[in-house]
Amino acid sequence: MSRGSVDQNFLFTLGELYRLLRVYADKEASRFGITRAQWAVLAKVERSEGMKQSELAELLEMQPITLTRLIDKLCDNDWIERRSDASDRRVKRLYLKKAGRQLLGRMSGLRSEITANALDGINPADAHRFLTQLQTIKENVRNATQNSGAEQARKEQRYG
Repeated sequence: MSRGSVDQNFLFTLGELYRLLRVYADKEASRFGITRAQWAVLAKVERSEGMKQSELAELLEMQPITLTRLIDKLCDNDWIERRSDASDRRVKRLYLKKAGRQLLGRMSGLRSEITANALDGINPADAHRFLTQLQTIKENVRNATQNSGAEQARKEQRYG
């Protein structure tokens, strides 16, 4: 694949892959009566129980009002609960409830199933290499967002 071909297809292909994975994950999560976004919230809370709702919104890159609606629904389903912070009662901390933990347990194989289907036909060594390359790309983009315009122009001249 030529550099021009990469320039023409890289962003489009990543964007299309992201969109397809979101659609696929939503479809598969619906088997459990949950959306992909709700699943993401439950999974993040499971990993960091007691986090502030505002911290979760930032972590998920989600508008606070959007997250509030998701959490309301998760609370209504008895999967998650808000607790007031001991030092600041305005702050709400998030915790999984028993039903939420059980739901995540039932869904535990879904992430692996989605990943296996997405990577079908790619050998494990290539998949590991691909993941490492994606992490490098992620860091490059993170660094680029922090660089000045002049630095970005220099990189474009070097690689363009």
